[in-house]
Amino acid sequence: MLKHTRVTILLSLNMVAVLIAGVKIADAIASGSGGSLGSKIVAEHSDEVEGEVGSAELADAQSEDKNQDPAGEADSGSPPGQPDGSSLPYPGSPAGAANLNSGALKSGELWAAESMTIYLSADKDICVDAEGIAASDMYWQTSNAGAISAFYQSSRDYLGFSGAKCRFPQVAGLGETIVTAGTYDGRYRDSIRVTVLSIPVADWQGEVLRLVNAERAKVGVAPLGFGDTCAAAAATRAREIAVKYDHTRPDGSGWATACPIPAAGGASGENIHAGNSAVSPAAAVREWMASPTHRANILDARFSRLAVGLYFDIDSQYRIHWSQFFSSY
Repeated sequence: MLKHTRVTILLSLNMVAVLIAGVKIADAIASGSGGSLGSKIVAEHSDEVEGEVGSAELADAQSEDKNQDPAGEADSGSPPGQPDGSSLPYPGSPAGAANLNSGALKSGELWAAESMTIYLSADKDICVDAEGIAASDMYWQTSNAGAISAFYQSSRDYLGFSGAKCRFPQVAGLGETIVTAGTYDGRYRDSIRVTVLSIPVADWQGEVLRLVNAERAKVGVAPLGFGDTCAAAAATRAREIAVKYDHTRPDGSGWATACPIPAAGGASGENIHAGNSAVSPAAAVREWMASPTHRANILDARFSRLAVGLYFDIDSQYRIHWSQFFSSY
């Protein structure tokens, strides 16, 4: 019995958002003693989302990557009249993320809300509610560098945030901080309490499955069940891509060895994703669906189960790492 497994890869680099999608086709031949696996690269392409190709470690704010975006410097929080010239990197998340004008603002206020939460993955940018303020006229401060250490001087527009009102926070750890923003001319100054929370791994895994099934329903494909068989494999692969971002595992074996096709035959596939455009389930699934090769795995009618791996390491290059392990077994 001959089955095909499709593997796709999605990588979002930290300095400039770049998607890299590749397809590998592997044949699994079932026999009485198990399956043999071989693979070859069939096609590969790159899709540039924004800016030029580049990379830098978010954990290393002073990265000297030759492709560093000069417009992506971070604001250390200088008070009015003392604009800062330090050189921390980066760009910026969805318009539904921060405060969204939850009430009328008084004169001089920037936020309608008094508090907000954000996850360790930096799943949202921090956005003021006030209108008509040029971002270049504003400074940003943080009271607890252990939670949010700085702000990049741009926003993740590929996630839906506006650079005119939002800043991408450099999340450093769990805790609370008071974020203060204001204009250099003194007309606006306001603060908001921001709490950085741990990533709810189980909830986010379930949300990825829900979102995938919603996409399958749109095209009349049967929903996937939770992939118990390959759940451990998906978790392992998410950890492994933090070490080696590839479909070849750190020990040199193929990705499919994490949850081999049984002797009776079957089909499996893998999608992986890491980086600043994979900071939440919705963001990761949206980007997978925007890539034809990843979309093909998600909508493949041969698959009946999906296991989702999620691994976060604040000290790793891409911080958040996702694995989707599709299977018919």
